[in-house]
Amino acid sequence: MPRTLPTPAAPAQDETRGVLAIKPFRKLWNSMVFSSLGDWLGLLATTALAQQLSGGDYSTANFAIAGVFIARLLPAVFLGPIAGVIADRFDRRKLMVSSDVLRTGLYISIPIAHNYFWLYTATILVECVTLFWSPAKEASVPNLVPREKLESANQVSLLAAYGTAPIAAALFTFLSLFTSAINAAFSLNTTAVDIALYLNALSFAFAAFTIWGLREIPKGAAAKHAAESGIIKSLLEGWKSVSGSKIIRGLVVGMVGAFIAAGAVIGLARTFVGDLGGGEAAYGVLFGAVFTGLAGGIALGPKVFAQFSRRRLFGASLTIAGLFLVGLAAIPNLVLAVFTVLALGAFSGISWVTGFTMLGMEVADDVRGRTFAFVQSLIRVVLVGVLAISPLIAAAVGEHTFKFQNTQVSYNGASVTILIAGLIAALIGAISYHQMKDRPNVSLWSDISNAFKGELGSITGAPTKGTFIVFEGGEGIGKTTQAKLLKAWLEQEGESVVLSREPGGSDLGIEIRKILLSHSTGEISPRAEALLYAADRAHHVHSVIRPSLAAGDVVISDRYFDSSIAYQGAGRVLEPGEVARISRWATESLYPTLTIIIDLPAEIGLARLGSKDRLEAQPIDFHERVRQEFLQLALLDPERYFIVDGNRSIEDTHTAIIARVSEIAALKRNAREDKGALLLRPIRAVNKVVRTTAKKTSASASKAVNNAKPKKKLNTK
Repeated sequence: MPRTLPTPAAPAQDETRGVLAIKPFRKLWNSMVFSSLGDWLGLLATTALAQQLSGGDYSTANFAIAGVFIARLLPAVFLGPIAGVIADRFDRRKLMVSSDVLRTGLYISIPIAHNYFWLYTATILVECVTLFWSPAKEASVPNLVPREKLESANQVSLLAAYGTAPIAAALFTFLSLFTSAINAAFSLNTTAVDIALYLNALSFAFAAFTIWGLREIPKGAAAKHAAESGIIKSLLEGWKSVSGSKIIRGLVVGMVGAFIAAGAVIGLARTFVGDLGGGEAAYGVLFGAVFTGLAGGIALGPKVFAQFSRRRLFGASLTIAGLFLVGLAAIPNLVLAVFTVLALGAFSGISWVTGFTMLGMEVADDVRGRTFAFVQSLIRVVLVGVLAISPLIAAAVGEHTFKFQNTQVSYNGASVTILIAGLIAALIGAISYHQMKDRPNVSLWSDISNAFKGELGSITGAPTKGTFIVFEGGEGIGKTTQAKLLKAWLEQEGESVVLSREPGGSDLGIEIRKILLSHSTGEISPRAEALLYAADRAHHVHSVIRPSLAAGDVVISDRYFDSSIAYQGAGRVLEPGEVARISRWATESLYPTLTIIIDLPAEIGLARLGSKDRLEAQPIDFHERVRQEFLQLALLDPERYFIVDGNRSIEDTHTAIIARVSEIAALKRNAREDKGALLLRPIRAVNKVVRTTAKKTSASASKAVNNAKPKKKLNTK
């Protein structure tokens, strides 16, 4: 039986410290840190060696460096699907130790042989060995930590794998700068590349020694891997599982675009640095800058953009990363290039962590394995293809120098190829963004500005099947009349419609409405009033709106969260952003598909009222602030809001509203007439709908809301 460590009596406050406090896992993690550090150092060294062996020929250098990356990826393409199954048949501890010993010897042999043939051969052999080491390590971790700490163990494992890249880059830069001093101190005659490869070998030797003493790793297989098929079948099965989802298609397309750009940059980075006049040290700095930005984007991006729609964030950050890549290609300056790749890495990290997080969230559990296998296989194929093609493009373009009077600018094949990769990444990011656009009626700029302000409109809740339309505005503007007219028209068009209102759209809301609008309540503090409206809204969304939207209905609400922002925010002179955040939390980020604001000067609307409730009786300047806030909200997000002049007749207002509602994509499948035919419909037909509905409504919209006996069931399909 495999040994499982007992669960600690009390979990540590810090999960990272908690999992590293487990001695066997800490030993394994230490070996991972050193081997990952050595592996990144080895990558820098082998690509630098390939460039050195080219003899200064531009085309040869491009092909040589790309060959190193292809050699690292090819084993994963062909051997990856079966390596895990084979690895499960061996003693894991001995397999990991043997792998590390073999990698130690192979990396020592590269500087000794010092030729292309053995550089590529040894690289391929190292990757083949690594393919057996990795699944043995992954299968061992669950046996070294309690189940509840497994997620933390995976997080620190990723930190060991990727967080050591900037350290390796800094070490490689140091070796490049101080090679002469090192040779003098130790009486050596070697290069920075050779020293880096020897240090890489030493890191694997340390890992082998550490794991050899790790007796807690079980001898038998701790978990059975499902039989995996070849890469072609994996791609076909994976495509079947993702092709039916627009969101997952957008994710996959975006990830492919990201790795197209990554492949071009990885394959041409050393040549690009050489074109800018840099050597091994500059290559190390640029490499470290990319991964420093990547680590920063992964660690801080989700926090900085916590209020941004994840689906939009993925495509937007990929597009921005592509644009930075274009900028990198256009900058003939090494210092500016370093700062550019920091930003490029940061947005790439945001896109990377967002994409993989969403893939895990969006894909059903029963097809998640196939989907990830598809994505990983596709990424490998794309990387190999790009690494093979990008040097061809760079070599074909060659080296070019342009002179403008006293200025001389060089744009070579590496820069041009990176420029093309950046344009492709930006284009694919834009396509991915539109594929996954979760709120098509809300502008990107609105999301960006609101995300930084922490206000409403930034977080996107769970998608719904139905359509959500809200009427907003001041008092006496005819919202209730128009809501009922729109309901009648939509039902005439074959839609199932739920008509509701706030406050009072639920049984609980009816009681809250009495408290909020009755004069007998007396004065309520502005913050208490805002919280009461939020309570009504939370229950309204939970009990009426979301269930109806889930059923595919059209929900029409007479007022929603914008009323709180306008009335309790601007009207009561609270901070609108604070009120917005309360509503965002109360509604679980449910936003209307369309918000119709009927605009009318406050004095005209108030003059239409007979008796006034507690809010309607507020001073005129209160209502004017409310009106201006509604207009300001509409200006910030014109795609979601539609403003109608409240001075128009009931018929004209209704005609304008149904013309706008008919543009909603979700309703087009049921509409029997397009927008043009709608506008050409004889006005008497509209008047007939208005007259029929008007008979059922009160002459005053506000009186109808205030005096009508509340109905417990608001779904009047």
